[in-house]
Amino acid sequence: MIRPQYFIDTLAAHGIDFFAGVPDSLLKNICAYISDHIDGKHNIITANEGGAIGLATGYHLATGKIGCVYMQNSGEGNIINPLASLTDKEVYNVPVLLLIGWRGRPGVHDEPQHVKQGKVTLELLDTMGVKHAILDKDEDVAGEQIARAVSHMKATNETFALVIEKDTFDSYTLQHVRSNTLALSREDAIRTVAARLDAKDVIVSTTGMISRELFEYRTSQGESHERDFLTVGSMGHASQIALGIALEKPERRIWCFDGDGAVIMHMGGMAIVAEKAPKNYIHVVFNNGAHDSVGGQPTVGLDIDLCAIAKAVGYKESFDTDCKEGLSAILDKVKSLDGPILVQVRVKKGNRKDLGRPTTTPIQNKEALMAFLKD
Repeated sequence: MIRPQYFIDTLAAHGIDFFAGVPDSLLKNICAYISDHIDGKHNIITANEGGAIGLATGYHLATGKIGCVYMQNSGEGNIINPLASLTDKEVYNVPVLLLIGWRGRPGVHDEPQHVKQGKVTLELLDTMGVKHAILDKDEDVAGEQIARAVSHMKATNETFALVIEKDTFDSYTLQHVRSNTLALSREDAIRTVAARLDAKDVIVSTTGMISRELFEYRTSQGESHERDFLTVGSMGHASQIALGIALEKPERRIWCFDGDGAVIMHMGGMAIVAEKAPKNYIHVVFNNGAHDSVGGQPTVGLDIDLCAIAKAVGYKESFDTDCKEGLSAILDKVKSLDGPILVQVRVKKGNRKDLGRPTTTPIQNKEALMAFLKD
């Protein structure tokens, strides 16, 4: 495996010392090392991957140097537009080094939301005209690959991608962890909300730990899962899925269980929810200020006022709490209020180590929910 220090030092030797992107589980060791050793001006965890391409472009315009953008391969969808209309050689011709975690690689078992993206990861790069290499796990070979990538980018001003397989980087533990002294766990908060729902209410839960914890809550209570849509992929889009249901099923209360990283990734969705003003829409954001599912890298979730943002774009009501008692009191109120309503629940980082994953397939989940919505 490659030592994170070796990798970053090798990039630095080639003049690459600016990083931006969205953390990924396959890149968590390298992202942790970058967080500990690169200052905040030169390592920016962005709202989404497309924004990271924009940052790297601005950095190049200001310095003439090459920036590095890191992401999970699911983020390729968010970078297609800036790759095609900004950095491409037929537009502004801006070099960017991409580090792409290869989830769902064919032949390697992974979760269902990664299977299709894994199959097309290299094909998308080929279609976009982005030269690429699968980073070797031998340091000497990897060093040669980096040298060739940099040589290509400097000669052509084109983007180059290093595709990262599982277990490419040696382990590294994040040292500078942002303090979070909150007491309420996300799982307890999810259980508190889910337990108060009416029989016909529907939950759309976002990707990552939130959907996993909701699924386990239902299982622990001996309940079925037909009331919940578990958005295991498509980070940042749960609010719009919930909106689509809410507009067509006004007689049901629709709850969106969201995370701070997901909300920030596509925050414009909140404005659309507000403009459509569904009275039956309750947006619950479990905010721990971290990308918890991919290594705990920080978001700006606890540094911004999500309640004020919700009110500014037009949500009818917004509430904030960091304790179970406060959450229970809010839940008593929201059932008698018109939506859309935002409920921010500030929670501590982390999850149970034995937390499982949904045992139903995405298609089974979809079909069960659709049948429930017909009743």
